[in-house]
Formats: sequence, structure tokens, C-alpha cells
Amino acid sequence: MEYSSLRPVEQRSTRPSSSRSPESHYWRTFRAPVFVKELAPITSIHFVPPVSVYSTTSPDDDPTATPSVSTIGSTSTQPTSVTARQKFAVTTGARVQIYSMRNSRVSKTISRFKDVARSANFRSDGRLMVAGDDSGLIQVFDTTSRAILRSMRGHTGPVHVTRFSPNGTQIMSASDDRTVRLWDVPEQKAVHVFEGHGDYVRSAVVSPDNPALMLSGSYDGTVKLWDARTDGCAMSMTHGAPVEDVLVYPTGGGGVALSVGGPVMKVWDLMMGGRCMASISNHQKTITSLSLSVHSGADYSASNADSVGGMRVLTGGLDHLVKVYDPAQEFKVTHTMRYPSPVLSMAVSPDESHIAVGMADGTLCVRKRDVKASELERRESSRAAMNAGAYEFFLQGKAAASNLPSAVNVRKTTDDIRVDSVRRRKLQDYDRFLKAFRYADALDASLRKGVAPSVTFGLILELIHRSPRGSLDGLRRAVAGRDDVTLEPVLRFLLRHAANPTYVELVCDTLNVIVDTYASVIGQSPLIDDLFGRIWAKVSDELRLQRELMQVRGSLEMVLAATALGAAGVGA
Repeated sequence: MEYSSLRPVEQRSTRPSSSRSPESHYWRTFRAPVFVKELAPITSIHFVPPVSVYSTTSPDDDPTATPSVSTIGSTSTQPTSVTARQKFAVTTGARVQIYSMRNSRVSKTISRFKDVARSANFRSDGRLMVAGDDSGLIQVFDTTSRAILRSMRGHTGPVHVTRFSPNGTQIMSASDDRTVRLWDVPEQKAVHVFEGHGDYVRSAVVSPDNPALMLSGSYDGTVKLWDARTDGCAMSMTHGAPVEDVLVYPTGGGGVALSVGGPVMKVWDLMMGGRCMASISNHQKTITSLSLSVHSGADYSASNADSVGGMRVLTGGLDHLVKVYDPAQEFKVTHTMRYPSPVLSMAVSPDESHIAVGMADGTLCVRKRDVKASELERRESSRAAMNAGAYEFFLQGKAAASNLPSAVNVRKTTDDIRVDSVRRRKLQDYDRFLKAFRYADALDASLRKGVAPSVTFGLILELIHRSPRGSLDGLRRAVAGRDDVTLEPVLRFLLRHAANPTYVELVCDTLNVIVDTYASVIGQSPLIDDLFGRIWAKVSDELRLQRELMQVRGSLEMVLAATALGAAGVGA
């Protein structure tokens, strides 16, 4: 391994810096590239991911404590330093190199592999790392001591993908044996085996919003969405070329997915049954890797580059190029970076400070920029507000922040967040009950006349967020212990909004909890039975309407296709 002081290979613009666009200025702030020469092609790069709301591990876990066999799947309460998360794993040859983000140098080397290593992946606390190899073995390592904590064997071919689930206790793997597997780490066994691909599975990812959903891409040219709750394939999409990488947006609903294969990137709408939203081809050769910059500052000018900006998609290919796309502009290419060798892997750090690119000749290129404290504070406050369930803030928009029942009014300026003191407003009844953990009273207060449906569903979402590990205990406490009189308003509210696409997911979650809670007494109250029947009828009508719409859509597509073929024949 050699460190080289090579000149930057990104082509410099001949235009003066004053004429550069804000987009170009932002990506050029990733300066001082460090080039490291490894002994084999770099097939995978992975930064320690941010802590998920589904995680069973604390973001303050101690990396200096050795996780024992009995504590791999448990929740840790020991503190962790931020420095311990500033690292990334580089998979090259038969070893994994762990680099420090501070100086871009190797801090640890893990070489306990019997064959070529593949796809090293950190858990969200940075303490554990999983990797596969070409012998079909999956191993879990302690990143502090480099000890092997778990070894799982079940694949009959090379394992090219290993990923920790957002819940931290499960691992997803994909192999050349054409299967995708979900493993339980404490028990060291596969709890789900998904079969359906007809060729090698070289790419897969767990949905960041739902640990039960996994997206995989295969060399048979298909992309499949697997659901662990049904133990089968939820939908299948045809990419049209061997799929090299896949990605799911962390949008809160997991509704958009990307796949790359050949020189084409395709965008899939998972909420519409896998409809292809866009097909983009800007590379001259095969695209090998995908990455996402969630909070880039590319939307802002140089004077305000520390602001939290828009989402960008990055692709790297065998044509030596990394291209940046803006999803808000129909995936227009906004910036291009050139490298000295074909790009095999790429990753952007969660704090948007590093871009690491691995190449076919074994060269690792790390570019970094300075992230201001105000940018980090803004992202942290946004993340904390989301995790805390500030439902009125997010449902009604940031512009309505002044209407929040709080003691401050937050106003965004060009360089900071100014907090002005205002007179404390009287809390609504549902807020007072929620602060006192009187969940049933809070739900009843939100169902009163004059309360907006968005507030009621926001309260339901807050109760879900207060449930440990997504168990819905908060919501269950709110609906439990009721008779037919007190349960009636809840069911009538859900009946009114059962067909509203904005709230249908929360309606289904609430109904599932109610059915589970009162399953033993259903059929004893004519009033409740009638409401359940009406809700079922409304859902059935909505399903029938959706089927009819799909039939109409299919007919229209046939007519349009016939018209297009006729026009082509006349033109010929």
C-alpha cells in the first residue's frame, strides 16, 4: 500500500471561479484528494451509517468494549465517542482495511478470510462489521479487537453482498447461488431464504425505512423487492441488463428505488407497483456503483454553502467518471468528476464531508471538505425533531412553525437560526395529556370536533414513535381498555379516512392494533361489528376502484402503443 501525492485528476474549468454555478462550487469544495494504492481492486467502500429509528443499539455505544457472544443482539448503554464513528471500511482482495476519516490512513486491517473478501459493512454503532467472501462464509467482526464473533454458512456460492439491517440484530446477504437470505445474528441462522432470481445476485440493500423490505438486483436483468413479513417477492422489475447496484431512498416511505446496469440508471416507483419513472443514460460504459448525498449544499450559493441542501445521486462507471444527478430536475447531470481508472465502488459519508472512490487498479481516492458547525447543528436538530415526533411541525410544514404550541418561534436566516422569545401559548388538551403520558385521553381529545385530521394522525404517529423497537406499544395503550361506546369514535374517524391516500398507512396500522387488541370480543357488539363491516366495505371498494383504474390504464397504453406504431409505419 502506497500513499501518492498525485495531482487531482478532475478536469479544471477554464472559466473564472466567479462564473461557476453554485452546484459546481459545492462539489469543488471537496479538495485535497488523497490517493492510496492497494494491492487489489477495491470492490466495496462503506462509512459507519447514521443510527436508525429501528436500531436496537444506542448511538452512544462504547467501541472500546468488546461485544461478547451474549451481547451482540442486545441494547448497549455504554457511551461512545464521536471519533469512534469517524471511519470507513475498504474491501480489497482478501482483506478489509479500516480507514480513519481524520487523516485518511489505515487504522486496522482485518485479513481473517479464506478467500476474496466482499462487501464489508458496519453496524450503525460502528462496533461490529460484517463481510462475506468467495467461499460462501459470512463473518461478523469486532472492529476494536478484530475478533470473529459470528460465522454463518449457508450460501453455496460466493457472497457478494452483506448488509446489517437497520434494527442491528439481523444481516441480509446475497450470493452467486441466486438467493437472498436474512440472518438472525444472535442465533446464527437464516430466518428467511428468498429464491426467485435466475442468475448471480451481485447487489442488494435493506430499506432504511422498513427492515422487512429488501431490494436486490441480479445478473438476470431483474430487480426484486422482498418482504420478510410474507416470506416472498413483493414485486419484480425488469432493468434490461445485468444489475450492478441498487439503492432505496431514505424518504420516510421507501417509495423510490434506483438500479444501475449497463450504461443505464433506472428509477422505480415502489408505491405504484414498480413503475419505471425514468431511465437515464449518461455513461459510455457500465455503471458499477450508486451513492446518495442526502443533505448536500449543492442548491445554495457559495455564500450560503453551509446550509442543508438537496438530495443528489452519484454514479460511478467503468468510463472513469463519477456523475452527479439532481432528482428535482428530472435527474439532470449537474457535475462530473474524472478519475484515472475504472470506478468499481463509491461512498459518501453521512456527514457529507468525504467522498471515497475505489478503482479497478487498486487506487483509493478520498476527497474531503470542511463542514461548518452550523451545518452539523442544523442537521442534528432536524434529525432530533424527526425522531422526537414533532408531528405538527412536519405535517403542517416549517412555514407554520410559528403556530406550534411552544415557547419559541424559529426563524431561518441566511447564516444561522435565530430564536426569539415569545409569550408562552396555552397547550391544547391533547398536548397536555401527551406530556403526562395519558395516551388514551390524548387520543380522545384529538378526536373532538374542530381538531384537524392532520393533528389526530400526527398524534398517532407520535404514539408509534414512542413505542420501543417499532412495537406500537404506545398506540396499543391508547386504544386498549375501551368499551363499545369509547371505541366507536375511533372507528368512525378511521372510517372517514380509510380511502384517503395521505393517511391510509396510519389507518391500516391503527386498525391492525385494534383488531389484535379486541380479537377475543369481536362479535359481541352490533355497533362495533357494523363499523368494522363498513370499513371493510370501503377498503374493498377502494381496491376494486384501483383494479378498474389499472385496467383503464392498460387499455390506454395499448391504444397509445397502437397509435405510435401506426404513425411509425406511415413515416416509413
